[in-house]
Amino acid sequence: MNDVLTERIRRKLDAMGDEQAYQVLDYIEFLESKYAQRAAGAPAFQKVAETLEDTMRAGRVPITIIKGTMDAVGKAGRFVEGMVAAGKAAVEEAKKKPEKPVEETKPTQ
Repeated sequence: MNDVLTERIRRKLDAMGDEQAYQVLDYIEFLESKYAQRAAGAPAFQKVAETLEDTMRAGRVPITIIKGTMDAVGKAGRFVEGMVAAGKAAVEEAKKKPEKPVEETKPTQ
């Protein structure tokens, strides 16, 4: 999809309420199934969040509760991503070899 079309769709979605946005999502998922298209794989935490959201929608949970829950899940996801990035940075730092080992000098008498 080209950038102009992507931005146009994003503007339209931003102007919609949650209820209408979920209808758009349902239609997109219908088109995926009709044309056997697979969406790009989402990260593991994102898949969990989407499953939770779908389960809440199937259970007819009010949109306001779904929105609040997904906002909290999104914040948790960003926190986890930050922790993963910090962990990776720590591992990379620990892997670095010192440039030159420091030699011990013995005092002369």
